[in-house]
Amino acid sequence: MSEIILDSVIDSIKLLPFLFLTYLFMEWLEHKTGAAARKRIRTAGKFGPVWGGLLGVIPQCGFSAAASSLFAGRVITVGTLIAVYLSTSDEMFPIMISNAVPVVTIVKILTCKAVIGILSGLVLEYVYTRILKKQEPDVDIHEICEEERCHCEHGVISSAAFHTLKVFVYIFLISLALNIIIGLVGEETLAGLFTGTPIAGELIAALVGLIPNCASSVVITQLYLDHIIGAGAMMAGLLVNAGVGLLILFRLNRDRVQNLKIVGVLYGLGVFWGIIIEFAGIVF
Repeated sequence: MSEIILDSVIDSIKLLPFLFLTYLFMEWLEHKTGAAARKRIRTAGKFGPVWGGLLGVIPQCGFSAAASSLFAGRVITVGTLIAVYLSTSDEMFPIMISNAVPVVTIVKILTCKAVIGILSGLVLEYVYTRILKKQEPDVDIHEICEEERCHCEHGVISSAAFHTLKVFVYIFLISLALNIIIGLVGEETLAGLFTGTPIAGELIAALVGLIPNCASSVVITQLYLDHIIGAGAMMAGLLVNAGVGLLILFRLNRDRVQNLKIVGVLYGLGVFWGIIIEFAGIVF
């Protein structure tokens, strides 16, 4: 047990400098482009899902939360919101960078998420507005904005340090838990939970990904890097992983039934695309 704890501590500490530098870059990018990206989505009109998918994939802090706020204020459409949710990367990007995953692999995954986000958003938008003939009621965006709170106002360095420490704790706890489970159960048995039954891996991974916490994306990414889950399950979990965006959606959007439908659609799309990737034999 002491050896497992020591290995988990050492493995986690090795990631610290890479995590901090990655989050420092992400915070700088957010300060430089965040407002411009949100403005681009607000003014995109019927091309909202395209811009949502493209801009959502950029590693920025809290972009899914911003999209949820804009949707609650009826500034963007449901198709654009889903496109952002599906393409946003959350903690996957810094974890893969800190684990020295090849840049080509990361680009492939991000591109896949962006394409899936755009296609899904456009189809959903067409079905919602043209087939179901749905229109969102107007909401006062100023009322919504007053309810939102920003946690990145203390400067780039301190914010990056906060995110680094927070994710470091998650990585350590999850690595420790995984090492204990693997030691007790065995890596092959654990992998069998995801690969033993067709589609089960995608269904389970997507459920984990729906947890509105960065720990869920850490779990999924780590399982993939440890070769316990495949590309389909990994993508299913990361596609639905909108992070705090879902929390903001339920806090600001008063239509609870609509919120549940959005979560259901998000889960269904994540599982669907994960199955497609798995059965198509796509690897990253």
